[in-house]
Amino acid sequence: MSCYFSGRPAETNSKAMLAMYDIAVARAIHVFAIVVWIGGVAMVTTVILPIVRRGEKDRLALLEAVERRFIWQARIATLLVAASGFYMVDRLDLWDRFRTIEFWWMHAMVLLWLIFTLILFIGEPLIKRRRSARPTQVAPDARLIRMEWFHWALLVLSAITILAAVTGSQGMSLIP
Repeated sequence: MSCYFSGRPAETNSKAMLAMYDIAVARAIHVFAIVVWIGGVAMVTTVILPIVRRGEKDRLALLEAVERRFIWQARIATLLVAASGFYMVDRLDLWDRFRTIEFWWMHAMVLLWLIFTLILFIGEPLIKRRRSARPTQVAPDARLIRMEWFHWALLVLSAITILAAVTGSQGMSLIP
């Protein structure tokens, strides 16, 4: 019995399909983790920070509560993105794509991941420790404005990277 799609024996195709299921699972994990991670950044940037910045009472407590709950979700998501991304690059032997500018979006994905990972695992704990040592050093309003601008910059960089990666992975090149 042959397969409808390729004309090869169904047994051969099912082995090939089983061999590719790992890539489908890795891609699903990758996309899901990115949705959680960047979706959370978008929520904090476009909803939480403006509410906190314009709020009156307990606004920093709200921000810290959101941060406490989301930080581990973001950390786990970035680790899943790294593991699934590395797995796909290695399994599909895509390392040569990092040698050419045509696949610049792969470099952008790694750079974006690196920025966020450094912030989540190193920057945020250092800032938190410094803030607890000198809690009244910077006015809350100035700190919130800086934080909001920084989040917007990261969100725009994330959006550009996602759009470039999706179009690039489908064969569209912005480099002639």
